Amino acid sequence: MRAVRANETTEAATTPGRGPGPADSGAPGEPPLTALAPRRVADRLPRPWRSRVLGRVGASAVKVVRMSELPVAEESHASAEALLVLDGVLALEVRGEPVDVRAGELFLVPAGAPHRVRPGSAGTLVIVEEEPER
Repeated sequence: MRAVRANETTEAATTPGRGPGPADSGAPGEPPLTALAPRRVADRLPRPWRSRVLGRVGASAVKVVRMSELPVAEESHASAEALLVLDGVLALEVRGEPVDVRAGELFLVPAGAPHRVRPGSAGTLVIVEEEPER
C-alpha cells in the first residue's frame, strides 16, 4: 500500500446542497444563507483525500474530505486543527500513538504535533484548519 499526501490545494464548494425551506438572500454582496450537505459534497469529490472548502471562519477553512483505506504521509501544522468524523472511522497516529476517531467524534490535533493517517480509514471527514485566503 502506498502512502498518499494530503492535498495542498483545495477547491471551493460550488453546489453544497440546501437545507429545508427557502434561502435568505442576506445583505447585498453577501452569499445567500444556505445549509450545507458535507456528505453530498464529499461524495462528488474526484478522489479520496482531496478536500473541498465548504466555507471560512476567520482565518480557518472548513473542509470536507472523503477518506479511503490508503494512509496519508505524516505532517504537522503551526496551528491546531479540528477533525470531525461524520461517518466511518479515521485511523490516526499522533505523536507516534494510534488514535481512532469514530463517527460523531471530534479530535483536536495540537499545533506542531506530527500526525499521519494510518491504513484503514473510511467515511466522511470535516477538517477545520487555519489557512490564509487565496
